[in-house]
Amino acid sequence: MSPFVHTYLMPNATAVKFAIKTTLAMMLALYVALFFDLERPYWALMSAAFLQIRPMSGMVIEKGICQLGGTFIGAVAGIIIMALFAQARIPALITLTGWIMLCTYVGSLWRNNYTYGCLMAAVTAMLIVVISSGSTPAGIFDIAVARLSELGLGAVCAMLVSSLLWPSHVGTHLATQADSVINEAFEHAALRLEASDDIPAMQKALRGSLGPLTLLESDSQAARFEGPVGPGRVRATHVLTRRTLRFLANLQALHQLMHDHADRLDPQSLELACQVARGFRDAEHDKGVAEARKTLQALRHLVHENNEETTLAPLDRRLRLGLRESIGHAMVMLDAREAIASPGRYQLRSSPLAWHRDHLAASINAVRSGLVFSLLAVFWIVTAWQSAMIAMMLGTLFSAFFASRDNPVMITMMFYKGMLAAIPSAFLFGHVLLSQANGFPLLALIFGTPLFLGLLGATNPATMGYCLSFTIFNIMLTMPGNGMDFSFDSFANRAIAVVIGLSSVVMGFRLLPGLGARLRRRRLIKAISNDIHELRRRSIRDAETRFNGHMADRLLHLAQHDDMLPEEQRHLFILGLTGLDLGTATLRLRDRLDDAPHPLIREAHQNVLRALAVGFEDSATGQSPQGIREAGKQLEDAIATHGDIPADRRMLLEGLIERLELALERLARIMTEHPDRAPAPPPQAPVQAAKPH
Repeated sequence: MSPFVHTYLMPNATAVKFAIKTTLAMMLALYVALFFDLERPYWALMSAAFLQIRPMSGMVIEKGICQLGGTFIGAVAGIIIMALFAQARIPALITLTGWIMLCTYVGSLWRNNYTYGCLMAAVTAMLIVVISSGSTPAGIFDIAVARLSELGLGAVCAMLVSSLLWPSHVGTHLATQADSVINEAFEHAALRLEASDDIPAMQKALRGSLGPLTLLESDSQAARFEGPVGPGRVRATHVLTRRTLRFLANLQALHQLMHDHADRLDPQSLELACQVARGFRDAEHDKGVAEARKTLQALRHLVHENNEETTLAPLDRRLRLGLRESIGHAMVMLDAREAIASPGRYQLRSSPLAWHRDHLAASINAVRSGLVFSLLAVFWIVTAWQSAMIAMMLGTLFSAFFASRDNPVMITMMFYKGMLAAIPSAFLFGHVLLSQANGFPLLALIFGTPLFLGLLGATNPATMGYCLSFTIFNIMLTMPGNGMDFSFDSFANRAIAVVIGLSSVVMGFRLLPGLGARLRRRRLIKAISNDIHELRRRSIRDAETRFNGHMADRLLHLAQHDDMLPEEQRHLFILGLTGLDLGTATLRLRDRLDDAPHPLIREAHQNVLRALAVGFEDSATGQSPQGIREAGKQLEDAIATHGDIPADRRMLLEGLIERLELALERLARIMTEHPDRAPAPPPQAPVQAAKPH
């Protein structure tokens, strides 16, 4: 069944409530704007619409603050540009292009609503400079105040309706997402520990866990606006993100060990792994965190008892230690789930994630936005066409808005199709019927109809891009106000302008699509390699915080990237998991051997860490790692000769170096099978990333 048919013939209660809430917020903003005779009431409409896309109270507040802050900064920037170049339009536009590029660049480095604030700073400055061209200083200031008033009005109306009508909270949403993360991760764990060959099932469970985890991490920041317990939820989310990714990296290593090297393992070890797999399935189906914890605790005791055997080979001991570590990660994940749901009773400590920022990708986004705006500005100057300002505004808005998405070309085309559908709708409802309306109630009934229909489909990921675009362009093509012009030529001018504006965005993303798969992989390898090398140079606490934060952010985005590719081309996420596994092992070695009593042990320890870091670089480029086993043997000899190392530290070392070498050899084979090449076009999948955060 078509997603549009399902959305409109069988809408769910959530979609209907969302459409009603957002339409009411928009109509309230429009009524107040008309009452106070604001110059451009449609900006209040669009402000209310964008803030209601994620209607949970904390998210609306956070986005409203970012919107107002970005608008204010953009207004100040626009006033400064016009103060410097009030009588020189070309220098003003050149300076404005630089400002738009700066806002796009900074916005591309963020992962939350600060990106939206940067977008508003760019658009507001553009509107002030373009609209006030030739105005007096007082007129420039009035335009800036008008933009602040219109956008602020929309934000206030959105927050008011969100708080009073069917209020929803970020905390409840986070708890639901955390359940999905843990359940799917446990299912993935069961498949991995059974050494399953069912790759599609493992990928499905992995995506089922990483999808909600990505949403959970990006949405958690809004929880701080929902009372004093909000920061506790944010910290618990960071804990869940870190532990889940370490859990998945550990499972990847164990699966590789059991699947590719089962002949080198004791059958009892393989049977123990199957018992743990069954335990994870039982924990997944247990009702409540307490019952799931009991199940995992029993598993932990079982693995601990079986690990006491002293006759085990190093790989068997490493496998059993890995099983115990996986169970430990899973138990912390359950604790984090409880802290998210009940932050007053359960509190966890965690530092914020250190985001991975790709400055080259941000620079490409900035150049693209500047190019799109420059071309449209030249078109405006050459033609002296008043409606070209609409094209300039849309080019600025969407070239910056889509830049931080993982699939901008596909999203842009979805918006383009939604815009084409909005043209006849806006002509019918916004001109033919609205021209006969008398009074605000009839205006709201007529104009609110296409808005409601568009918003009804905006909650379905498969139709969101089309329906959100349909709603926005109905507003842009109608431009409701007290002095509306219902002539056909004004409507035609606006329709042509929006087509030109969005077409320029499509061309911009076609000409400068961003980092390709080859360059992305090279930069990823370099970034992870640099972080692994840095693990040897920083203090353990600082190194762990930076590395885990960077890798968590990278893995979440790599999961989104790989999810858009065909099955046979999904290798970047495996690369990231291997890097996380290697870095975690490096930190564990440092924790136990940094304070070794003899300098020869410390020197051999550093050689092992260096060999592992270089081995990752070699494996990531398809070359077999060299020198790891030799460095590990030197360390073992140094410990045996000069060290009085406790049993638990020797146990850690036994089999760890061999397991890491096997993991890097497997990574080298995978990279050899996936030479640098451009990926196939991504399928027309549901576009979660189109949501404005």
